This record gives sequence, C-alpha cells and structure tokens, in this order.
Amino acid sequence: MTRIVPRSLLAALLVPLAWTLWTTLAVSGEAATAIPAPAVDAPAQQGAASETAVLAGGCFWGVQAVFQHVKGVTQAVSGYAGGTKETAQYQTVSAGRTGHAESVAVTFDPRIISYGAILQVYFSVAHNPTELNRQGPDTGTQYRSAIFARDETQRRVAEAYIAQLDKAGVFGKPIVTEVDDLTGFYPAEAYHQNYATRHPDNPYIAINDLPKLGNLKRLFPALYQDAPVLVSVAAPQG
Repeated sequence: MTRIVPRSLLAALLVPLAWTLWTTLAVSGEAATAIPAPAVDAPAQQGAASETAVLAGGCFWGVQAVFQHVKGVTQAVSGYAGGTKETAQYQTVSAGRTGHAESVAVTFDPRIISYGAILQVYFSVAHNPTELNRQGPDTGTQYRSAIFARDETQRRVAEAYIAQLDKAGVFGKPIVTEVDDLTGFYPAEAYHQNYATRHPDNPYIAINDLPKLGNLKRLFPALYQDAPVLVSVAAPQG
C-alpha cells in the first residue's frame, strides 16, 4: 500500500474530513490505552547519558512523531530492523518478504526518562500491541509490533512488562508484540524522516498519527514537549 499521498485535488478534499476525525479522536482518546508503569525497569547505568531503544509499531511516521515529542528523547530515527542491510530499502521492505519491520531508533537520556517509561509510551500511545502484523490500514509483517532488544536488560524489562500487562488484562486481548535481539538498524530514506511534522496535512497523517500526539499530551503531560526533536537530514524529499 502506498502511503505517500501527492498534493492533489483528492487530498485537498479529504483534509477537512481528516481534521474533523483527528480532533474527535484526540479528544476521545479512542486510539490510546492508559496503562500502569512497568514494575520492572532498567536502572540507569552510572555515567550513561544516552541509551537507544529500537521499536516497531506499524508505520514509522507516527511512531517517530510520538517519540519526537517525549521529554528526554534526544533523537528518533525512522528505519528498518529485523532483516539485512542489503534489503533495507523502502520499496523492498514494503513487499513484506525481507524480515524487516518499519522501526524507530529512539535515543534517550536515561537520567530524564527510563527505558521502562519509553515502553509505557510505546504500548499506550504509539501503537496497538494487540494487532498482529498490522496497524490501522497497513497490513503485513513489515508493520508488526516488535521490540528489538539491544541487550539482556532490555529483553528482561520488555518481556516482564508484556507479562505484567497481559496479566492485568489492560488491553482486553493478548499482546502480540515480539521481543527479538537487535541485529542491526538501518535508517530509512531522507524523505521518511520527520514526515509527520513536515506533512501534517497529509490525510494519512491527520487520521492515523496526529491523534497519537493528542493522546500523548493527554495521558503523559509530564513527558510531553511541544517542540519535536527532529532528525537532521540533507535536502529532505517528499
């Protein structure tokens, strides 16, 4: 499915409807679930000022946008994880046969926000962890819910949190999020970076991703920041 919508007459006609849907969803919070903080978290390593979590939760445009508005996050890069370097291109990944998932590498300051808090935002706001190989209108393994653990501590915290949330039944359905070892992360093409910020009038963004920012602000006011931390890219396209 092609999600890059040209600025055409059709897009112009859809924008008012998309905006109405966004304001309705953002207020109602239908796309987010309030969940408890993780009982098991990763302690900040002494002297460490930077850690990275690699998360997949459907289209990377929205996941990136969410974490760009989270305090303590210093960078959020859209990319690919789960496959090889040779197949880490958008058109190839979109075929759904590379093993890659559209992912976001979230670099954060553990002195400000913990890995567990990053996961709380991920499960609550960034995506729906009960949808198997899909998110919203996008289907395929490239849109799966997955956490790519960089070490045993991240794996332990992620698996314990999934078990905690499932036991509490907060989603009403089992969580299908995979926890895999990170074997490589490959940044996506320049035109995918900061996409939601650069194209808020794109109907896909307005309907599927802008509500996530409203829910982030509503559910995590202490973590929300208005100004996004953007990726520096040369001559962004799109």
